[in-house]
Amino acid sequence: MIYTQITFILTPDTQENREILIAMLADLAFESFEETEESVMGYIPGESFNLEEISEITTALPFSVRIENELIPDKNWNEVWEKNYFKPLLIGNRCLVRAPFHTEYEPAEFELVIEPKMAFGTGNHETTTLVAEQILNMDITGKTVLDMGCGTGILGMLASLKGAKSVTAIDIDTWSFESTIENARLNNIFNLEAKLGDASLLGAETFEIIFANIHKNVIINDMPVYESVLKSGGNLYLSGFYKHDMADVKARAESLGLQETGFQEKNNWVVYSFEKR
Repeated sequence: MIYTQITFILTPDTQENREILIAMLADLAFESFEETEESVMGYIPGESFNLEEISEITTALPFSVRIENELIPDKNWNEVWEKNYFKPLLIGNRCLVRAPFHTEYEPAEFELVIEPKMAFGTGNHETTTLVAEQILNMDITGKTVLDMGCGTGILGMLASLKGAKSVTAIDIDTWSFESTIENARLNNIFNLEAKLGDASLLGAETFEIIFANIHKNVIINDMPVYESVLKSGGNLYLSGFYKHDMADVKARAESLGLQETGFQEKNNWVVYSFEKR
């Protein structure tokens, strides 16, 4: 498939401003976003995109955004990933994440096969690794799990392999929704239900464990919904933000009656956990 790559150059370029930008653009036709040191890049399938609609959003932001666009021709994305990005990854010395084209790797206690596509989601980012390590070290047997911002479905699938009773995986990106379904089939996981949308989908069922690996602003905005569907005694694991954002996240959680239970850090990224008591 042909994609249009929209590059956003921010001034000032801070992580908070990037989170705001991505959150504001999330309802448009973007299938995925990629962050580099210099910019944020969004990908829209096809050649048609509404630049005026994008500009209306960026010009209303409290910081400057310069926009560039480029047509990305159809590629063999497996070949691109194999050559440039995706290498077999061992998380916590127990979970191997690999692609179908990988042939040389050491076996592990748990194995997840991820079909690489347009966007990232292979477990290499610190936040995904941090939450995955939490899953590896907890007892999930027989529990109901919610994976918000599921991406390729790695966290929800690992929870299933660890014995979860059922997993609900939700993402606002069409690509992520379809990728999670495909990867669940690829890994013979049948107790995971993928849904396309946001926190507005929640309310019909409750969960004993919730993972939300998104952006700080989205997490803070949606946390009341997470709390409402979290069972008493259940645990909420939040990631996708930096250590210096923890005070804001904690304030929001405690205002909802959630109690902090700890955090883990990796390269200034954190996973922050809370309990509903």
